[in-house]
Formats: sequence, C-alpha cells, structure tokens
Amino acid sequence: MLSLRITRRLCNFAAAVSLTHSPAAVSNSIQNQNQKPLEEPALVKLKAERDPDKLFNLFKANAENRLVVENRFAFEDTVSRLAGANRFDYIDHLLEHQKTLPQGRREGFMVRIIMLYGKAGMVKHAIDTCCNMHLHGCKRTVKSVNAALKVLSGTRDLAAIEAFVNEAPKEFDIEFDIFSVNIIVKALCETGNLDKAYLLMVEMEKSGVRPDVITYTTLVSAFYKNNRAEIGNGLWNLMVLKGCLPNLATFNVRIQYLVYIRRAWHANDVMRLMLKIGIVPDEVTYNLVIKGFFQTGKLEMAKMVYFSLRGKGHKFNVKVYQTMVHYLCKGGEFDLAYTMCRDSMRNNWFLNVNTIHTLLEGLKKNGQPNKAKMIVTLAQRRVPPFPLSHLRSLQAVLSRS
Repeated sequence: MLSLRITRRLCNFAAAVSLTHSPAAVSNSIQNQNQKPLEEPALVKLKAERDPDKLFNLFKANAENRLVVENRFAFEDTVSRLAGANRFDYIDHLLEHQKTLPQGRREGFMVRIIMLYGKAGMVKHAIDTCCNMHLHGCKRTVKSVNAALKVLSGTRDLAAIEAFVNEAPKEFDIEFDIFSVNIIVKALCETGNLDKAYLLMVEMEKSGVRPDVITYTTLVSAFYKNNRAEIGNGLWNLMVLKGCLPNLATFNVRIQYLVYIRRAWHANDVMRLMLKIGIVPDEVTYNLVIKGFFQTGKLEMAKMVYFSLRGKGHKFNVKVYQTMVHYLCKGGEFDLAYTMCRDSMRNNWFLNVNTIHTLLEGLKKNGQPNKAKMIVTLAQRRVPPFPLSHLRSLQAVLSRS
C-alpha cells in the first residue's frame, strides 16, 4: 500500500530538494536560444530516437525549446518511452528541471507535470509536485489538486485516496468541485465500493456540488455491472427527475446492460428513443443492438438493423463488421459473411483471426475455395502485416483436403 498522507512534513521535505539550475544558468540558456532560432526538426529527432540515453540527452538539450516543451505529444511520448525503459531517474531530472523554468509558474503546465508523473507510475513525485507548486511561484487551485487526485485514483489504493480526500481541502485551502467528485466516485466504483460512491454523491450535493451526467453515468454503469439493476434503474430515474438528461454514454450503458440480460428488443427501443430525442447513436450503440439480436437468435432482425442503418448512410467501423461476420458464420450464412469480410479487408480493417479461420472453414465446406483463397490473399496484404503464425494457420486451412 502506498503511504501518501498529505501533511506539512511531506511538503516541507519536498521543499528541501535543490533546483537543478541556478537562475543565472537559466537566463544564459534562454539568451542562447534567442540568438539561435529554435528548429522544428528537434521534434522529428525526438520521435525517431529509440535509445533512452540519447533520447534523454536530446530532450535535455531542447528543454527550453518551445516547439518541444509546448508540444504535448512530444512531451508525453518522451516520458512514456523513458518509463518503458525504466529510466525513472531521467524522467525525474527532465520534469524537475521544467518546473524551474518560466512555464513552471503556470498552473496548466504544472498540471501536465503531475499527469506525466502519473503516467510514468511515479505517484509520489506527482503528489509532491502538487504540494510544492508554491515554491515555483505557481498558484494552486482545485485544478491541480484534481490532477493529483486523478493520479492517486489510478493506484486503486483506497486508504491513500481517502487520506488525500480528507486532508487536501484544509491543507491546500480549496473546495472540491464536480470534477473532484467524479474522480472520487469513479475510484470508489472501480474498487467495488458502490454504496460509498453513492453516499458521497448525496453528501456532496448537500454541500452544494450538484451531480452531473458523468456522475450518474458512472454510478449507473457500476451498479449494472454488479447486477444491481434495481439501483441502476433508480439512479437513471433520479437523474431525469432532477433535470439531468442522459447523454450518449449513459444510453450506451443502458443498452449494454439490456443486451447483457438478453433483452434485444428493449435495447432496440432505447436506440430508437435516442433518435427521437435528438441523441445520435454511435458505433458502440449500433454494435450493441446488432449483437443483442444475434445473441438472442434473431439473425434476420440483426441483418435488418444493419442494412437499414447502412441504407440511411451510416458508416460502420471494424467492430460492427467483426460482430456481423462472427455471428453470420455461427448462423451458417457464409456468403454474406464472405462479402462483409472482403469489404472490411479492402478498407484495411481486419477481423479477429479466429473469425477469419471460421469463415475459411465454412467457405471450403460449402465448396467455395476461390472465395477462401481471396480472403487469404487479402490477409497477406494487411498493413501492418499479420503475425507469420496467423498467416500460416490461415494457409493451412486452404491446404487441407
């Protein structure tokens, strides 16, 4: 278990850490950068570099290059690759140096540092950064506290999360907002403390922080997943009663549960309701409804939904093709499965190799070896390529008598 209690002693200890560069050194470096224009190719070099030592030195050499520092992808990608190489010392050096530069006085930038430490799994560094923002002349608000809370919630360490939640408001003289509540509610749900999550929402509403659609969606989803549908349904009704309308994500949670309990028609009705009230379903919605009909043995209805939506101009992604081909093969409709698999592959959308394997077996059994060969030929053109073992397994199906 992590020990991350937020105390004055922790903040004072972190304050004793010496800065890596003197003000004079920073000033000289900035002056040198002004004399030599910053070059964009540094971003290209960072992206291409794979050696962690060279990557560290390259980023360090461009530590004051705004094209690098203000590029979120370059920053995150560098930290991610250094973490993958277990060079946490390099990450610490680079990020601590960034705090000493002018951008270290911007809360938005410090929030990025906190989140980067979190993504690297350096939780204590993230909390210390939040604690010590004032040492760099940066004002701390609930935004940076929420960033630290988000990092901490990723540890699933309930004791540490509760300690932070209890002590942060008085330690940092802030009040939690709805973003804070949503982070805590999600953390409690993910650790199986659903009742605590619900009670937290109730208590925060009493103190003036009104739950939003994200709060309700998180709770409804958690109760559905834990087979406590009566509470999930009650929360849905409570949300609507309080004037908080469900959004796309909330509807998808509801449809997912209906599909799970094999109520495909109800799921389809919910999708139609979405359209009626102006919420456009997405690929997740379509895939769930189609899958729901397949799973209840209503193959023709699943096909009808698919072709009806396609006729209205809806564009489907690989997940919908995966669902269609998988269940069409199970239903013995290999001709339609072949057509959909072929069209998907021509868009460089490749299905699960087990589904392709089943399709090939069915085509051969139906005396359609040419169609099977076409599927294997398209599989060989995949970008990026299929693993060699997968290709060999598909080719083995063709070679069987």
